[in-house]
Amino acid sequence: MATTALTFAVAACGSDAGRGAAPTAAGSYNAHAGKSPAAPQPLRAGERFVDLKMAEAYTPAPPEGGGTDEYRCQVIDPGLTKTAFITGTQVTPENAAIAHHAIVYAVPPGGAAAVREQDARTPGLGWQCFGGTGVAGAEVEEGEAAWVDTWAPGAAETLFTEDAGFKLEPGSLIVLQLHYNLLATDGKPAGSDRSAVRLRLTDGTPRTREFVTWPLDAPTDLPCTPDESGPLCDRAASIADVTKRFGAEVGATADEQLEECGQSAPKPGDTQTCDHAVPEPVTLFAGFGHMHLLGRAIKVELNPGRPNARIVLDVPQFDFDDQRLVKLPEPVEIGPGDTLRVTCTHDAGLRKRLPQLSKLPPRYVVWGDGTSDEMCAGIMTVSPRES
Repeated sequence: MATTALTFAVAACGSDAGRGAAPTAAGSYNAHAGKSPAAPQPLRAGERFVDLKMAEAYTPAPPEGGGTDEYRCQVIDPGLTKTAFITGTQVTPENAAIAHHAIVYAVPPGGAAAVREQDARTPGLGWQCFGGTGVAGAEVEEGEAAWVDTWAPGAAETLFTEDAGFKLEPGSLIVLQLHYNLLATDGKPAGSDRSAVRLRLTDGTPRTREFVTWPLDAPTDLPCTPDESGPLCDRAASIADVTKRFGAEVGATADEQLEECGQSAPKPGDTQTCDHAVPEPVTLFAGFGHMHLLGRAIKVELNPGRPNARIVLDVPQFDFDDQRLVKLPEPVEIGPGDTLRVTCTHDAGLRKRLPQLSKLPPRYVVWGDGTSDEMCAGIMTVSPRES
């Protein structure tokens, strides 16, 4: 498990308010509800807002391999001249009808040149970036540029009471990754978007704790329902289709996850799980559950089956339009010897009931970047601590 971003494609925190129920009737579930963003919460002592926006509007288009999804990365310079900590973010998509989700990445000064080179050599605004940022020279320790926060429909800003935030050094850049979904227009362009992100910054003190993001993934191996059939109901054919649409890195994820989770073979079914060993001492502050349209429930457990077991994230009725960061009632100290288990339940029967999916051919659903694919990720906010 890395303390930096893994190749997961989902940028503002969400509140831990109540959640909507899972869909109960056809047409009751909208992947792009276009909810109005929540009003910003007031600044607290020592904080300031920095409002950033894409340089210009962008009109998404499907990738060359086909499909109805595009991931586009935009580089934005926050103009920092001294170290600051991000204590909150809020992404505002201009075109909510096509905005599936977004991720805010922080690129340290050492990776800034690689990001700018990637932007300069790619025609048009930004660059296509399935998986992570797609910039090999922007690494931080084991992974890519630090994953700061995630926005999805329903998300609003969450503020922590602890003195902690995501560290930005002078010369750091922000990469805003937007996942645009064109299901509603059958893969055709659906207008432009010029999204914005607001950073809540503080100068911090020597005692300010640094947040990092841990994405905890589990495989998705959701077979077609008994009354469905077609060429994509074969797992290998479905993986080949994901590879065609998003490239070899994303296409390899389904099998790589099995290996990472210690599973010798896929276990087709509605519910999948994966245990992640905690590699270092950290304090766990919050969690965010992410799936796509077939998601029903997601849970993250600490040390399942042990006397000290506890649930640290529980979304029993997942609603794509109401994805939120959930703060723990109190931070939890974890470290080597502890295990975090993520469990997701999906429902292939929803495919016929959702307008966005009902016109697509049935498929054996595996991990993929598209809205018609699936994910299972418990995205945890932690802070390193001394052992």
